Amino acid sequence: MNNSTSSTLLPGDAEASPGGGPARRPEKASRPGRRRELSERNRPLWMLIPGGVLMTVIIVVPLLLGVYMSLLDLDQYTLRKWVSAPFIGLANYVEALTQSELLHSVWLSISYSVIAMAVTLPLGVAAAIATQNTFRGRALIRSVFLIPYVLPSFVVATVWRTMFQPDGVITAALHSMGIEPGLFLNGPNSYWTLILVQIWASWPFIYLMALSGLQAVDHEVHEAAALDGTLWWSKLRYVIFPYLKGPLSLAVLIGLLHHFNNFTLPFVLFGMPAPQDVAVLPYLTYETSFQSFRFGLSAAMAVASLILVAIPLFVYLRAVRLDDADSTGGRK
Repeated sequence: MNNSTSSTLLPGDAEASPGGGPARRPEKASRPGRRRELSERNRPLWMLIPGGVLMTVIIVVPLLLGVYMSLLDLDQYTLRKWVSAPFIGLANYVEALTQSELLHSVWLSISYSVIAMAVTLPLGVAAAIATQNTFRGRALIRSVFLIPYVLPSFVVATVWRTMFQPDGVITAALHSMGIEPGLFLNGPNSYWTLILVQIWASWPFIYLMALSGLQAVDHEVHEAAALDGTLWWSKLRYVIFPYLKGPLSLAVLIGLLHHFNNFTLPFVLFGMPAPQDVAVLPYLTYETSFQSFRFGLSAAMAVASLILVAIPLFVYLRAVRLDDADSTGGRK
């Protein structure tokens, strides 16, 4: 009787063929299935391609062209050459800082933005608190509050320009009270005119952001404060304001950047050329480019404006990241 020995195949061992031929390994998973799995795993990245291409064409390419133009001696005489205009390096930046009104315009933009925000912030918060609770006619009052925000800047500036004319409604009303107001659209009063119009046009944005923060306050928190007999000021400080910290911080940042970059309002309100007291940075950049035809110099001013805008934005993003790290217990 022939003894037959049985062998057990270990994982990875070759399986003998019936005829004692060469061993054949088991087939692995098919490559099409693996490719399909990788494709499904990377599908979100593929979905970002259209947006990335659009951002590159609309934002990145013009930004790089603007930076390159700021290094050229590009004016009305060399415009035909464009990218082949004489390369002068940082000469436009030096001229912008030493010989132009750039620093004065930066100071005007910053000061008018801060003053307008300092007024609109408490005004918007007060309006949000006043219209938070339900009362008769609340929907109508909320709609009226949003009128300055929904109107285009061009319309707002045109209406106020008509009212501030020497024979306008505001001047006539002040004359009837025995007040000699002077000129609103020229001279030193033009600076405060710009701030007044900016406050009227932008405070509803703070109102909306504060109202959204108030909606996040839990109703039980109000009931607990009422049961404890908390005074209204203590309730605002220790109950309401902590919920408004995040929305108002974002609103202040967006509002400051909007005021700083606002071109339509001063351009339509004061026309061309504008008084020296309202020649903010966007207005000066436009005037340098399309009135003096110094395109390279105006590009340098635009790059300087971009840097100034990026500073508070970076500080805000850094603060938000640190707050998230502290709240989650992660590393800074």
